[in-house]
Amino acid sequence: MTTLYPHHERDRADTTAGWKDGGVAHVHRLDHIGITVADLDAATAFFVGLGLEVEGRGSVEGEFVETVCGIPGAHCEIVMLRPPDGGCRLELSSFVTPDHVPGSPAAMANELGLRNVSFEVGDLDAAVDAVAADGYGLVGGIGEYQGSVRMAYVRGPEGIIVSLFEQAG
Repeated sequence: MTTLYPHHERDRADTTAGWKDGGVAHVHRLDHIGITVADLDAATAFFVGLGLEVEGRGSVEGEFVETVCGIPGAHCEIVMLRPPDGGCRLELSSFVTPDHVPGSPAAMANELGLRNVSFEVGDLDAAVDAVAADGYGLVGGIGEYQGSVRMAYVRGPEGIIVSLFEQAG
């Protein structure tokens, strides 16, 4: 039987074959996840409170960002965060121009699009208590999957769903 959460398994499938049979593996690693927010400082404080570290902060405008985003006149402020283990980074961006387009702040896990950002924590109950102290609550409850992981969805700033999980046992 295959587990849905194989974070601790070493016998993962070979990922060097590429997308198609005989194809070339184009992806080398997951570099970052990007989330657009209206309040960059509040979102940054939330993720720093979870233990991420600010790697850098800056502003991007001009031909590069206009070309990549496909938005003429695009100008955004960006904060890059990294987890303590140096893994996949989190990019928070807030558009100065044009104005941001509101998303659904009450989106549920079955809404199409980016579903959640997930972080492994050492003590799930303590992490949930810490974000609750800052006014962020659970989407549902704390669940346990087949004795392997405990997980909770927290609704963070601007409705971002953050999955917090710990290895069980």
